[in-house]
Amino acid sequence: MSDQTEVVAVPQHLGLILDGNRRWASERGLPAIEGHRQGYLTLKKVLRSALTNGVRYVSAYVFSTENWKRDRDEVRSLMKLFMWVLKHEIKDLDKEGIRLRVIGSKLQLGHALAKAIHDAEEMTKDNDRGTLLLCLDYGGQQEIVDAVRRIAELGYNPDDITPELISKFLYAPDVPPVDLVIRTSGEQRLSNFMLWESAYSEFLFDATYWPDFDDNKLHAAFVEYTRRQRRFGK
Repeated sequence: MSDQTEVVAVPQHLGLILDGNRRWASERGLPAIEGHRQGYLTLKKVLRSALTNGVRYVSAYVFSTENWKRDRDEVRSLMKLFMWVLKHEIKDLDKEGIRLRVIGSKLQLGHALAKAIHDAEEMTKDNDRGTLLLCLDYGGQQEIVDAVRRIAELGYNPDDITPELISKFLYAPDVPPVDLVIRTSGEQRLSNFMLWESAYSEFLFDATYWPDFDDNKLHAAFVEYTRRQRRFGK
């Protein structure tokens, strides 16, 4: 029986933990990078659908600070995929009025990838249809550590340190908190994704591998989000 609940509440900021790419590829006898390529194609479709439905920000967890521990060849292939997206796919995003931002420590990305990130962000900085934030070389704990270090470097008095102050020193301080986090592949944890920004998020865990996530799954997530009552501690 299909769910007839009308979607009346759409998150302003949608967080996506893109899990299951490697398992999707493994079950098909394909190398891991093919799962990641398919995962990117899925991200494009979900991004467009989300923005069409009224979402303003989509944050996608594409490479964590812990992912550097993966097989060297897989990491190298992933970096090439990111470079290809930043060099070529960015043109389509720009034409569609989508702004791209990349957040994370970026310390291990290398000069060429860092420059490609800068160029892509500059190309799309005035676009206002919606924003895609790629969380690349990203860790939620590291983001908070970096914010606190910056505050300490600026000499703030400990009594002046508040949640509002820390928020101003996050990687994307102008972006609102995450309203809904979707994680695919059946895992039910944050895995260091936007810990500060997700303090009051709703969470939805789907058993589908990310490459198989589609518009119907997104619609079902928004239906469930509509049912939730967000009290923010009240």
